[in-house]
Amino acid sequence: MDLAADTPAAELRPTLTRLRAAWQADKPDYAQRRGDLERLRQAVKSRLDEMARTISADFGHRSTHETLISDGMTVLGEIDHLLGRLRRWMKPQRVGVGWKFWPARAEVRPEPLGVVGVIAPWNYPVNLALIPLATAIAAGNHVYLKPSEHTPRSARFLRDLLAEVFPEDRVAVAFGGADIAAEFAALPFDHLVFTGSTAVGRKVMMAAAQNLTPVTLELGGKSPAIVCPDFPIELAAARLATGKWFNGGQTCIAPDYVFIDAPRRDAFVEALRAQVRARYAGGDAGDYTRIINDGQFRRLDGYLDDARAKGLQVIELSPANGGERSLPPTLVIEPGDDAAVMRDEIFGPILPIKTYRALDEAIAYVNAHDRPLALYPFSNDRNSVELILRNTLAGGVTVNDSLIHFAINALPFGGVGASGMGAYHGKAGFDAFSKLLPIVWQSRWAGSDLLKPPYAKVERFIRLLVR
Repeated sequence: MDLAADTPAAELRPTLTRLRAAWQADKPDYAQRRGDLERLRQAVKSRLDEMARTISADFGHRSTHETLISDGMTVLGEIDHLLGRLRRWMKPQRVGVGWKFWPARAEVRPEPLGVVGVIAPWNYPVNLALIPLATAIAAGNHVYLKPSEHTPRSARFLRDLLAEVFPEDRVAVAFGGADIAAEFAALPFDHLVFTGSTAVGRKVMMAAAQNLTPVTLELGGKSPAIVCPDFPIELAAARLATGKWFNGGQTCIAPDYVFIDAPRRDAFVEALRAQVRARYAGGDAGDYTRIINDGQFRRLDGYLDDARAKGLQVIELSPANGGERSLPPTLVIEPGDDAAVMRDEIFGPILPIKTYRALDEAIAYVNAHDRPLALYPFSNDRNSVELILRNTLAGGVTVNDSLIHFAINALPFGGVGASGMGAYHGKAGFDAFSKLLPIVWQSRWAGSDLLKPPYAKVERFIRLLVR
């Protein structure tokens, strides 16, 4: 088969059938799961440089170091976390039954579901494919992966890497565009993980609903940062610059807009400008990642055209150098909700700056919109942070920094409302890709034997149960 060829739609269901039959015939035990994870870790570790070159080729240019952090460190760290806890997580957990059901005993036993489907996006093509895949393998499942068609080299890299680690009836990979992705989402998986836009997430959920397939949807939205008056401007700018311009802003949990107290807005703009000069010295420096394709570049450029047409101040923080799909870090000052840049998730290096007079104004704005995937409060005053946390809800929060909650393996990662449903990473993912099977073991003699007609004989016993 041509390496670049799409998977024929007619092959999708037979491949799923093959994966499920193999799983049913030989459900993975602890030794197999551990061995799979160890081999996967070794394969990723040995191909880190190839991975970085491959992803960079898909982007036109992507920072090698950002790839090593985002698609290397995170995947290896997650596998290590799974390996270190797998035996304990697999053990049945005793559960108390209470005196009314004595002497029965109960447990919760994590059982694998079967075949987990994974639809991965383009922005972190290895991370967002292999972390759910590794977690599903740890939980004892087989996996069918659909990488993004927008990163075809990375998709082939994943296919080759996984073929090195897994037999074809344990992990399979499907190639193709939106039509194949739609067919893939409609397969009767035992669980389906999708990472991508909210609009496509709705379609995936509708397709999965036809089979009552449970879904984990990792979507996005407009993740706000709120900088409180007490927090140092330079430090806020440094940490938000990292969160916003890492991977050229093409991160689902990147700060999508920033609220800053009004008197310090201009100082904040200058602090961001200083960060960009110090980091990149020009928009196409080696550490600055390009926009993935022409369509995304036109979309982002359209936001800026719309902002200028509405008379908004648009500030390029470094000079445009004409490099292919290189969009410089850019600020849009005080956009209203009628601006296109405030209607959609930006997913690029454009950062709107909004101001508030009282913290309640920023909180009210956040609450008037869809619940975000991430929220970033900046304050050294615990009361201010708690005020924000008590009065908002997001998929995840990092206080006084950005992005890093994603990489904490012990924390569940997931959205809420329009930013997603379900969660994975660590134990949360292991549980999501398992059936937590409740089991009651009854003894030879049990009080429940008395609970049968004629109930008049056990009236006093029943009254005791309902005291």
